[in-house]
Amino acid sequence: MSAKGKAVRTRTSSTEIGDSIFDGALDLLEEQGPAGLTVRGVAIRAGVAPMGVYSRFGSKDGLIEALFVHGFTTLQDAIDSPTEPDPLNRLRAGCLAYRHFALSHPQLYHLMFAQMMVLQLSEESLESARHSFATLTERVSTAMHAGELRSADPVEVAQQIWSAMHGAVSLEIADVHFAIDREASYASMLDALLHGLGAATR
Repeated sequence: MSAKGKAVRTRTSSTEIGDSIFDGALDLLEEQGPAGLTVRGVAIRAGVAPMGVYSRFGSKDGLIEALFVHGFTTLQDAIDSPTEPDPLNRLRAGCLAYRHFALSHPQLYHLMFAQMMVLQLSEESLESARHSFATLTERVSTAMHAGELRSADPVEVAQQIWSAMHGAVSLEIADVHFAIDREASYASMLDALLHGLGAATR
């Protein structure tokens, strides 16, 4: 066979392999939950040997930590997207985007908060989680300075808002919800909370 007729063999780049493993892990996570996230399962889904997962992420915990960071990075992108000029409307829009993210990625959302208690996460990974809370705190503070929320400790108020949002979406993901219109119920909860914090309902 002439050189012209020979098939050209190309090597898959390490970046492509890493992306394939990560995408496979995300798919498996959303289909089977954290319990179904095994190195063997991810390798099969990505079409690589299990050693490929270890080579890319070091361990199963390393893979989970990468998913943890990805979750909070994606959440940050979601709450950053609202461009409302009014401080209170921007705060509210970010809170609505939070619910949309959680319901769009329920298993990833569960993993993000569950792994804080069981993994020895790096400081860099934890910072990705803190960044989302810092954004919420900044928006609360801006609304306070604009006179749309009463003056208080913005960290304390941000914690109250996050606690309410997390509880609401966690119950909804678990299907422990009895309201007919779940979206409207969440929005009403949010408005009641903001009103209680000194803002007029929008």
